[in-house]
Amino acid sequence: MNALTRYILCTLLILSCVAPSQAQVPKKREFRGVWIHTLNGDYQGKSEQQFKTYFNSQLDKLQKAGINAVLFQIRPEADAFYPSTLEPWSRFLTGTQGVSPGWDPLAFVITACHAHNMEFHAWINPYRVALDTIKPLAPAHIYYKHPEWFVTYGKQMFFNPGIPECRQFINDVVKDIVSKYDVDAIHMDDYFYPYPIAGKEFPDEATFEKYGISAGFAGEKDNWRRSNVNLLIRDIHQTIHETKPWVKFGISPFGIYRNKQNALDGIGSNTNGLQCYDQLYADILLWLRNKWIDYAVPQLYWEIGKKEADYETLINWWAAYSYERPLFIGQDIVRTVKAPDLQNPAINQMNRKIELSRITQNVQGNCYWSGKALLDNPGNALTELEVKYNKTPAIAPVFDFIDNKAPKKVRGLKVKWTDAGYLLLWLQPKAKEEMDKATNYVIYRFGMKEKVNLEDPTHIIAITPDCFYRLPYNDGHTKYRYVITALDRLHNESKSKAKKIKL
Repeated sequence: MNALTRYILCTLLILSCVAPSQAQVPKKREFRGVWIHTLNGDYQGKSEQQFKTYFNSQLDKLQKAGINAVLFQIRPEADAFYPSTLEPWSRFLTGTQGVSPGWDPLAFVITACHAHNMEFHAWINPYRVALDTIKPLAPAHIYYKHPEWFVTYGKQMFFNPGIPECRQFINDVVKDIVSKYDVDAIHMDDYFYPYPIAGKEFPDEATFEKYGISAGFAGEKDNWRRSNVNLLIRDIHQTIHETKPWVKFGISPFGIYRNKQNALDGIGSNTNGLQCYDQLYADILLWLRNKWIDYAVPQLYWEIGKKEADYETLINWWAAYSYERPLFIGQDIVRTVKAPDLQNPAINQMNRKIELSRITQNVQGNCYWSGKALLDNPGNALTELEVKYNKTPAIAPVFDFIDNKAPKKVRGLKVKWTDAGYLLLWLQPKAKEEMDKATNYVIYRFGMKEKVNLEDPTHIIAITPDCFYRLPYNDGHTKYRYVITALDRLHNESKSKAKKIKL
């Protein structure tokens, strides 16, 4: 054996002994979400069949990459991706606001997501009415009934957050969605009061004089604005849980709450950028402390090492202020794959960012901006999620502060040959209440000599809403132990049932 051969063999031996990074170690429970926006016109002008085919193809690819939640934009401009008596059809469906597509896209996308074992989070923007005031509003728009509710800022139009009737109307919209549709969550992103335009004040002085001063906010317009948003968030949370207790309410704030140098109470990050507390009037820490929201997804879109807003600084800061609510990290997939890793410039920052999300206490997953960008596979990001980071399915985090009672075990577990192949079959467990019902099932597989350890996610072979699983029959000579558990709407996991099967 020559020196070169010995060197190669030694190198391979060393590499084989190196443990995988924490980024590559799969978790049993992890939020793996994507934002799918509709403002980009991606669905505009498609026929019903084109829409369905396109959306299902997107979900197929995302499911292979381990995605288990879709945050789909259904109300981009005080409009609707569903039939509504409160707001007009969205122009991002047919090209003209108020024109019906002739079918219900929201009902379809919810069913499609659930069939792919993905949560559906209905993403709405509370205040925005028009991205460009040049675009005409539909004749039935609430604007024509109550023009005094609205303000124009720059080229855009908004509900005036200081008017109580606006808050009630937005609540009515949320109640309508939650009442009519099987959504898993209502979701809002970072748009509350609009992003400031340099040298231009938001035009709410008259509203402040009418409502703010009488409410005790004289000389405190910023606090009054924050109070307006606080009341909206409080009321929406109450509306959701009174309507359907299992539906979650989540917020994705701008990634900087406050810069430390601006925070008199010291609760701020070592950053230097726009602040959601001071410029967008979104006091998300108050909402977390008061339990008015059920999860947070701060948008940490910056690079590791960015001077003004370092990703690593911010993930640690948000983890310290999650207030016992699930915390997921908003990732900008394009920025991430364009930024070189600081320790190894030959690779991008995706590995390190996912690693930090998996080792940082209180962080329970990631959400990628955007689904459309991820599907384009920049820097092989989609492929790497599939083959490296999300090699096994993940159960979504449990929301046990809403409900901690697990469903009962599955019934009637058996195997059977059918026209569809060799199937593992079971019956849904019995349940008295909606929140006790099983909605999904986790399928584990173990070799006969392996210890059954349901905490090891590498043994999860599928999570499915179906009460059957097609078995990979070979020659009937190898025996396995299949284990089935049930999950309820909030991902509480039942006790298991097992079946020995020869494949």
